[in-house]
Amino acid sequence: MARYKFGVFLPFYAFKAETPNEYYNHLKTIVLQCEHLGYDSVWLDDHLMYGAFPILETWTTLSALASLTTTIRLGTMVSCIQHRNPALLAKAAATLDVLSNGRLEFGIGAGVQEAEHTAYGFGFPKANTRIEQLGEALEVITRLWTQEKASFQGKHYTLKNAICVPNPLQKPHPPIIVGGSGKNTLNVTARFADKFDWGFVPSTDLYKRSLNTLNQECKTVGRDFDRIEKSAWPAGQLLVANDKTELDSKVAMAKPANMPLEDFKKFTLSGTPNQCLERLRVYSALGVTYFMLYFADLPSNDSIRLFAGEVIGKV
Repeated sequence: MARYKFGVFLPFYAFKAETPNEYYNHLKTIVLQCEHLGYDSVWLDDHLMYGAFPILETWTTLSALASLTTTIRLGTMVSCIQHRNPALLAKAAATLDVLSNGRLEFGIGAGVQEAEHTAYGFGFPKANTRIEQLGEALEVITRLWTQEKASFQGKHYTLKNAICVPNPLQKPHPPIIVGGSGKNTLNVTARFADKFDWGFVPSTDLYKRSLNTLNQECKTVGRDFDRIEKSAWPAGQLLVANDKTELDSKVAMAKPANMPLEDFKKFTLSGTPNQCLERLRVYSALGVTYFMLYFADLPSNDSIRLFAGEVIGKV
């Protein structure tokens, strides 16, 4: 029987904090609660700016959380390759894996937010170039993690007898999660990923098509498709309640005032624990064993607690 795993996505915008300290205090509370409740992992998004919103740098924050936790895994959903030289990123990730006693989930992607790239002076190449850089970056990173002396000469990145000591604690390296579902990105996924992340896919038909494309890319590069763990978001966001009255109250609080209810429900799974279970079964029938969850009532832990007790327990 498959072991199902559940990760909790904790983006900066979910906490609506006015100061960095307030945000971090909320974050610590939720992460420790997730660990106590038995979730497999927590994930932070990787952004440097969003208007004037206070955002803490992802890798520094994960390091702080690693010192407060003991079992829950810590992931980036996903780290943008344009923001950091991949050799330096490999070193930072290896360090975090060692300091967390082997709990890193290494999520990485080509980047999508042009404004922050331009503002920070990174540049924002066309999508094909960014995906090409992503593939080279993962070549650099995996070589540094697994070779005593790593060398590489690519179009975008270079290594010359580079040493990454200490190596990551996890062998052969921390799980690599590639974000994105375009065909070129799926080729990178087929070559390097232990798991993929496509965000919320609004229909199971679209999800199946992406699975088929990834299967073909695996055949092209000679990779066993079944070696890549299948991940899915059962909804863009979740609201869980014991009954309709409680659920209606949660929806009223979470739904933006100017958004029609029908639009809100297109990306929100709002339901009882049994309704959530039915949704998970749709994806488990497709081979999914890893579920990513974003709870719309954060920083409240109501849905997090109810899902852990009434859904994860039954799965």
